[in-house]
Amino acid sequence: MYSAVVTHEGADPSTPATAGPSADGVLDLLGLLAYASLTAFFRLSDDAALAETLLDKTALAEMAVAEFGHFRLLRRRIEEMSADPQAAMQPFVTAVDAFHARTAPADWLEGLVKAYVGDGIAADFYRAVAQVLDPASRDLVLTVLADTGHSEFVIARVREAIEVDPRVAGRLALWARRLVGEALGQAQRVAAEREPLARMLAGDAASQLGDIGRMFAQLTDNHAARMAALGLDAS
Repeated sequence: MYSAVVTHEGADPSTPATAGPSADGVLDLLGLLAYASLTAFFRLSDDAALAETLLDKTALAEMAVAEFGHFRLLRRRIEEMSADPQAAMQPFVTAVDAFHARTAPADWLEGLVKAYVGDGIAADFYRAVAQVLDPASRDLVLTVLADTGHSEFVIARVREAIEVDPRVAGRLALWARRLVGEALGQAQRVAAEREPLARMLAGDAASQLGDIGRMFAQLTDNHAARMAALGLDAS
């Protein structure tokens, strides 16, 4: 969860959650993002421990703290919906953990690309879905998907590595393409396994987002822009 997005200020987190058939879908989305934020905290903490310089360790530690702050915001919102945060997150633990197990990076550079490219395309998808939520939940989702400074950090480090050894670019480009396929497949599997979330995507989201093909075209464009920023070939 590291994609750049404009945050929306002034949201009142005490605003009642969405009522009606989509309420369970909203709760599913918040539970999924809460566990993803918690997982991101642990991953960034691990990356900080592996960083070679004190400057990099500090930067990654600060990002980890920001992700834990996102987790706390989502947990509070779930509680305001009179739901148990642990119960809301539990259905997604296996799927999220399996995704990270399938996409375990081989080294620090692959870990950085995974956070920027893999998590980025997933965040783009969830930001699009957030447009159908009630205002308070929507603004919260956009806030927790906001960039914590990771994008600039990753771009700088990857470009530095390519400058030192241009051969790194090909390996990282292949890795990024694999991550995109895994991320999109993961989103589809999660939606298929969770009926409330699937209903929201097939009903409210489909009607309010318009042409789903246009949405995925935008995801592809955003991915190409990220790859270009890294100095990698997206084709």
